[in-house]
Amino acid sequence: MSDSPDRMSPQERRVGASLAAIFALRMLGLFIILPVFALHAAQMPGGDNRTLIGLALGAYGLTQALFQIPYGIASDLIGRKPVIVAGLLVFAFGSFVAAWAPDMHWMIVGRVLQGMGAISAAVTALAADLTSEAHRTKVMAMIGSSIGLVFALSLVGAPLLYGWIGMSGLFIMTGLLAFGAIGLLIKTVPQVPKPALRSPLPLREVLFNRDLLRLNLGIGTLHMIQMAMFVVLPHALLARGGLVAAEHWKVYLPAVLVSFAFMVPAIIAAEKRDKMRPIFLGAIVLVALVQGGLLLAAENLWLLALWLMLFFVAFNILEATLPSLVSRTAPPAAKGAALGVYNTTQAIGLFVGGAGGGFIAQNLGDNAVFAICAVLAVVWMAVAASMNFPQRRVAPTTPTV
Repeated sequence: MSDSPDRMSPQERRVGASLAAIFALRMLGLFIILPVFALHAAQMPGGDNRTLIGLALGAYGLTQALFQIPYGIASDLIGRKPVIVAGLLVFAFGSFVAAWAPDMHWMIVGRVLQGMGAISAAVTALAADLTSEAHRTKVMAMIGSSIGLVFALSLVGAPLLYGWIGMSGLFIMTGLLAFGAIGLLIKTVPQVPKPALRSPLPLREVLFNRDLLRLNLGIGTLHMIQMAMFVVLPHALLARGGLVAAEHWKVYLPAVLVSFAFMVPAIIAAEKRDKMRPIFLGAIVLVALVQGGLLLAAENLWLLALWLMLFFVAFNILEATLPSLVSRTAPPAAKGAALGVYNTTQAIGLFVGGAGGGFIAQNLGDNAVFAICAVLAVVWMAVAASMNFPQRRVAPTTPTV
């Protein structure tokens, strides 16, 4: 008797879990410092300039944007796994430079080097190589969900780890975990033959596909908002809630746990009941409402915690569904190119959000950051509302013998 056609094979499950873990590690290098970096930077030379703080947070995204497509092309030419290994080694080196950094300028150098380990396009292309068309969406959703999960874990764990091992310890930890990811890649992910050369699909069919443009705008906007928020949120929890960095987990942990209780049923409904449109658009609306709520939260710590929880709900839903939608919307012959552009746009959002959030906070104040983020979310909603949502694909049935 054969397995259900709706179920992934054991190899596909193993590949999905392993690549999601490797992808999550790359994002850990970004997220683990978000809850505490702005407060720690104030103790470093140059840390009184919030524009430099924003640049340090966003520099990672800038070099990610510059290197995603070259890494993806290299993976087509020499294979996925060698490129992923090289990217993880560069990421580890940048982590160690950031751990050593004596001032904000060297910290920016370390973050630039971390971002040069731009493995996202190669990882997602490898996932496409090793999974069937019928189950590729599930694997992409696993990878997308890993981003939301590591973001949530970072928000909870970073303040505690920072209290134990400091900022240098956080960077050393991420560098060492990169070596662990290399071992995971080599031992658990099957080797695939170098992709056969074929006539390339014109890049304009990816760059100017209207629905892909809307999705790329979405991931860029989401990470722009996320980075800008976390330039100012640690200060808000300290100033409005009276919580020092080591106690921020008291807000993050309940908010994250409750958010997952809402997020999981939403993802199930979106994928299995063809409710993608209302859930996807509703999550964008929620992002906009959160920004308005944070703007008006004033001195109330409970309101801050509520709005953070709602942001995590929306963020996790969108992180899980966006790459899935890209993989289903892209032309079959151009999935790698579409995912490369998608990851590049995500990285641009990280850089613009970090650098822009720092500049706005420095010159206009924290509330201006929340107000501009709200406007960005409303614009995204207006653009996404006219998007065509692909129907759920069902695996073909296989006759039993």
